[in-house]
Amino acid sequence: MTAVALESGYWSSLGEGVGAILLYAVIGLVLMLIGFYAIDLTTPGKLRKLVAAGKPNAIIVTAAGIISMAIIVVLAIFSSEGKLSEGLISSLVYGLVGIIAQVISVRVLERVLGIHIGNALHADTYTVEVLVVAAAHFALGLVVAFAIL
Repeated sequence: MTAVALESGYWSSLGEGVGAILLYAVIGLVLMLIGFYAIDLTTPGKLRKLVAAGKPNAIIVTAAGIISMAIIVVLAIFSSEGKLSEGLISSLVYGLVGIIAQVISVRVLERVLGIHIGNALHADTYTVEVLVVAAAHFALGLVVAFAIL
């Protein structure tokens, strides 16, 4: 009969890892919610209602914003190199800076390109200009995320 023994400190390490996952998940969720409301505040109409109503363009823009926030949080976690406190703080700070940079940049891009995002978000059918807005959200998320490294 073979006995299986766990290394000393295994349960403590496992508990710390689970705690870190939960803390990062909370920060990620909070940042994605803040990002959603920042996009909502800077676009015409209530984005939440448009998404709930199944407006395809609103859904695409919202999804792109959430994905870009997740990328920023992931790179902030990666750059913290196992230091939980620093990682949590940097994720929060970089996430907030990323939200501000993203919202401003996307609104500027829309203006420069002559995209009326309000019209697109309220449309009942998919419109092609929403791809530019979604790509801008995604691209800005990548830029901010890689700036963290």
